[in-house]
Amino acid sequence: MERSDGRAANELRKIKVTKDYIKHAEGSCLIEFGETRVICTASVENSVPPFLRNTGKGWVTAEYGMLPRSTATRMQREKAASGGRTMEIQRLIGRSLRGVVNTDKLQERTVKIDCDVIQADGGTRTAAITGGFIALALALKDIKKKGLMEEVPLTDYVAAVSAGKYDGQLLLDLDYNEDSNADMDMNVVMLGKGNFVEIQGTAEKEAFSKDEMDKLLDLAKKGITELIALQKKHVGGW
Repeated sequence: MERSDGRAANELRKIKVTKDYIKHAEGSCLIEFGETRVICTASVENSVPPFLRNTGKGWVTAEYGMLPRSTATRMQREKAASGGRTMEIQRLIGRSLRGVVNTDKLQERTVKIDCDVIQADGGTRTAAITGGFIALALALKDIKKKGLMEEVPLTDYVAAVSAGKYDGQLLLDLDYNEDSNADMDMNVVMLGKGNFVEIQGTAEKEAFSKDEMDKLLDLAKKGITELIALQKKHVGGW
């Protein structure tokens, strides 16, 4: 089977990152996975949720949304109290990013990551996690540069990618057509050290075997390793 964009089965879409995309944010980037484009911004607040007050610990949280014409037909503008899919995705982004932050060293600060999808062609949540980390890292480096922290409280890199079975073939980084017609698909979040943060796998049309799952995880690991190398290029270490 030949993919619509000519990619090999184990090949990522063309990934492009434009960092410092938003002037006023402490950290930001535009990340593009092929035709999927997400603006990720990190905002730093000198406060924490009530359950963390007077603990000396910080917090990282995320919000996710899709613009009305990010899709082929206009969708309703999302409200603050978003529905199930949006809540699930932003919780996933938040969990993924908190997994690489030492909240003790962040002190009583909150970093809010906003992931706004301006164009969707599959993999919006994985692009949001990958770009969200870049925005987060840039913001934390900015705090340190201002002399407000002694060190950047990051413990690792984190990125995400999709993989799935489409038309009988195992594929990396599904676009919308592949994702919407897949026999099964997975979203995988992984650290730079190679440990997994989250694996979401669903049989859409037919059940999948353990062998297929293992092969898809290997595909995802290959893709995430490449994404983390790209993150390192744009973040520049800490």
